Amino acid sequence: MTDKEWEERQKTRQLEMEAVSKALAILSGDDAHDLFTKTVNPALLQEGSQIQSARRTEAADVLKAMADKHNNPRLATLAYKVRLDAFTRVKKAIDDMIAQLLVEKEDEIKHKDFCVDEFNTNQLQTEKKDREKQDLIAKIEDLELTIKTLTEEIESLKAEIAEMQVQLKRAGENREKENKEFQMTVADQRETQKLLQAALNVLAEFYGKKAAAFLQKQEPVGPPPPPGFEAYKKNAASGGVMSMIQQIISDAKAMEAETIRSEEDAQKAYEDFVKETNASIEAKSKEIVNKSELKAKAETDLVETKEAKEAVMLELEQLSNYNAQLHQSCDFVLKNFDLRQTARDEEVEALRQAKAILSGAKFEEFLQTM
Repeated sequence: MTDKEWEERQKTRQLEMEAVSKALAILSGDDAHDLFTKTVNPALLQEGSQIQSARRTEAADVLKAMADKHNNPRLATLAYKVRLDAFTRVKKAIDDMIAQLLVEKEDEIKHKDFCVDEFNTNQLQTEKKDREKQDLIAKIEDLELTIKTLTEEIESLKAEIAEMQVQLKRAGENREKENKEFQMTVADQRETQKLLQAALNVLAEFYGKKAAAFLQKQEPVGPPPPPGFEAYKKNAASGGVMSMIQQIISDAKAMEAETIRSEEDAQKAYEDFVKETNASIEAKSKEIVNKSELKAKAETDLVETKEAKEAVMLELEQLSNYNAQLHQSCDFVLKNFDLRQTARDEEVEALRQAKAILSGAKFEEFLQTM
């Protein structure tokens, strides 16, 4: 409403200037010049006074008609003064109008400077906020990508830890099974050795003692053996059997020793595997913690960045609204500034010419000084 009223006032002021210019044209014409020439002749004083009155009446009519047409109280007042007042009071009114026009000119200059400064400031701020908006959009995209990457890495680490725990459990079960087999194998080998050793001892005792006693007897005691009995001899295969049993015992002992070494190697390998797996799980768990912290920070930064973006968008909207207000308030002034300044300067100059004429200066001399 203020802008509309201001534009209406500017339009009315323009019409007012046109009316005043017409009035000045009447006061500054050839007839007015002749009137001024006659007024310096005392003999024609009365006639000059009548002509002046007629000119004032004509100028007043022009101003009154313009005031009625546009409902301008200021023009109506000036017309009334031109019609009734003496030249002194008319000059005072002209001085007041000139002063007012100069104030309006200065105000319009200030308004124009204000508009230029505000448009420049608005443009700079808008460009700055646009850059901030683009930076924030890029940051949001980076943060979202970072969060996505960290989430995938964390899930991958969790899957790796779960797989290692499965492998660790499976390795423990296998180790337990292998250990049971080891204990059974060792127990069997030892039991085999025990039985074979017992058998070997029996054979060794028999062939080593009793058979030797029979062999030492060259002649039988008592009567000779009946026909059909040959002399007792040691079984020729006994040595091979005992050697074979002894070899089996040695093989069983060797297998036992080999089984024990294999068990020790398997146990050491299992312990190393458990140690390495647990270390890897611990490292990956720490990595999950670190990545989770980074993800949490990125999520916090994302929330803050989105809020900052919303704030910048709001500021951009406010700048756009203010720019629209500036256009409503300033477009007319900026577009017509030079024309209005020139017209106002011409109006002021015309008023000064009218005042000079009313003050008694020679119009021709006044024109020569212009």
